[in-house]
Amino acid sequence: MQLTLIKHQNDFARDVYKIARVIYAETYAGSLRVVEALASMIANGAKANNQTELEFVMNSGLFESLNKNSLHHDLLRVDPHIKPFQMCLRVVDKMLKHNLADCCFGATKFHRTEFNPSWSIARGYILEMDGLLFYL
Repeated sequence: MQLTLIKHQNDFARDVYKIARVIYAETYAGSLRVVEALASMIANGAKANNQTELEFVMNSGLFESLNKNSLHHDLLRVDPHIKPFQMCLRVVDKMLKHNLADCCFGATKFHRTEFNPSWSIARGYILEMDGLLFYL
């Protein structure tokens, strides 16, 4: 696969792209619903932690794809021209402009169903969607 270098003229476009890559890697852009739910969770988590959405994504420790040893890490190198990634870009743009409704019932954490992080043991999830579990 050939990688495409994307240059952004402003910080907003850069942030949209970075967050969209993570959402794509975590959801495979399997459906609009799950992309919107994860974007909503990012907005909720950022607000709850008094961070920007990009800070939350990069610092929360929730996003397994950011781990270099993850099986999902290579998905961060998504071809920016494919339709599923373009969907992620549109959803993130909408989220960062505060035009995305909360699609995850206030969730601020999530994990894939194949993992069971220690923080999730004492909590009940509030939403299950396309292999992701969302928590308050």
